[in-house]
Amino acid sequence: MAGYKETPRQKMIAMMYLVLTALLALNVSKEILNAFLVVNESMESTNESISSKIDDAYAKFKMQYDLNREKVEPFYVKAQEIKVQSEDLEQYIEDLKFKLVEVSERKTAEEVKELFYKDTIINGKKKEYLMLEKVPTKDKYDATTTYLVKRGDVTGEGEAYVLSAKMDAFRNTILEARGLPPNSKQVGLITNMEGVTYRDADGKKQNWEQHNFYTTILAADITILNKIIGETISAEYNAVNFLYSSVSESDFKFDEVSAKVIPKTTYVLQGQAYEAEVLVAASDSKLDATVKVLAGVDELNDANVGRAKVIEGQAGSVVLDFPATNIGLQKYAGIIEMVDPATNEMTPYPFSGSYIVAPPALTVAPLKMNVLYIGVDNPVSISSPGIPDENIQSSIDQGVLKRDADGKNFIIRINEMPKGVSKAYVSASATVDGETLPLGRAEFRVKRVPTPTAEIAGQTDGQIDKNRLLAAAAIIPNMRDFEFEIYYEVTGFTFATILNGDWIPKNVRGNRFTDEITGIIRNGKRKQKFFFENIQAKGPDGSIRSLNPVNLELK
Repeated sequence: MAGYKETPRQKMIAMMYLVLTALLALNVSKEILNAFLVVNESMESTNESISSKIDDAYAKFKMQYDLNREKVEPFYVKAQEIKVQSEDLEQYIEDLKFKLVEVSERKTAEEVKELFYKDTIINGKKKEYLMLEKVPTKDKYDATTTYLVKRGDVTGEGEAYVLSAKMDAFRNTILEARGLPPNSKQVGLITNMEGVTYRDADGKKQNWEQHNFYTTILAADITILNKIIGETISAEYNAVNFLYSSVSESDFKFDEVSAKVIPKTTYVLQGQAYEAEVLVAASDSKLDATVKVLAGVDELNDANVGRAKVIEGQAGSVVLDFPATNIGLQKYAGIIEMVDPATNEMTPYPFSGSYIVAPPALTVAPLKMNVLYIGVDNPVSISSPGIPDENIQSSIDQGVLKRDADGKNFIIRINEMPKGVSKAYVSASATVDGETLPLGRAEFRVKRVPTPTAEIAGQTDGQIDKNRLLAAAAIIPNMRDFEFEIYYEVTGFTFATILNGDWIPKNVRGNRFTDEITGIIRNGKRKQKFFFENIQAKGPDGSIRSLNPVNLELK
């Protein structure tokens, strides 16, 4: 209303709401934030893996198209239309992720690309990879909420509404290609579909856009968008396989059906939904399938088929059972042999797959002990659950990183550091299914080795037996409570005592007593004091350290 003014009490309430909102925004724990980063990285890796399988599916489709264009063309054309729409939607989401970082950070596109993106090679293709962990505002939501859903505005002008419209359009294409009804939940990508209700924490109804992106922090926004990419390529993959199988479905007559459940994933985030595709599989009870399968290969061919295990099946299907005894990426391949009713000949259907076996593992790391010492061999372990050590490539930006003598772990050697540099970074990547996947990098503080403690016969002061002192005959630098086996060389010291009321100093090179000092000690009297001062030692990093004095008194 024109001319309306807020009362002081209303202004105070509004101010308190803003403060509360700010406090809530600050209350995102590091554990939750790190969980989003881990899950997001895992999703990106999974999406790239599925993308490579889609490429294989299209390649097989193209081969069949070239062999029999008349039969395959109607299905192949639909598959190509799906491919174009899927790529358009995926690229739109990638651009949206970029824009969200740009909006959240209030930076130009050029600045965002330089600060938070890096180029990487995936499946032989160059891709710009978002380093989400480097984005300072990943725990903020104000700017992104405004951009996506228009805070306090439900007119549908936010970019999330554009996203949902594109998802709906692609979903309809998939449903049409697979002959599924509009309310089917098999393909995912569900937004504001009839019968689906979204509510906030207070039970208030929301639309899909508000439910996913209203007051959602940037890290969660990016994770959700990567989840949508995963749903997109999964829907594409299932649709292409459906069309491919439809090419020859008329070749068989089926007399039995059974229900099959195919989960999209068995790894579900809290707050998300478990989704699975439940379908009806048709089979011919008169055609028993025979499977030949061999573990550890990419394909079954004439050279290795003799080593394959034969599994008898029933009604066109078999069950594969592999013991998870070896850690890492495990591959298998085989063929299903069935009689083609059109030719009455045994027809092979090749298949292949892979899975990762990971050991039970517990990692406990002290966050403030990530230290590398200059001038010594620093042992480190570099591994990633489920990935064989031989598939991991590592590097360091300072010094040298190499395998140890056993070849199981690594040694880092830093002999010197450039001025102004106090940190080193170890980076690692892994080769999985022919792809190079970044595993991240670890930050280490670089420090000089500690200064040792000068000791004579294990003492730094106090009373000592004359014979014990004479037997010691040298100053020994001791690295107390330091696990590395390093050696300091004492380069010199000053010996002094009082004789007949006179102060007698003697300068010595090295760490051993001279004959003159030995004679003075041998002739020493009870309660006579000996002073070992100005002790200098050279460390493994080449630095000269001044050590503590040693003051001893004869018993």
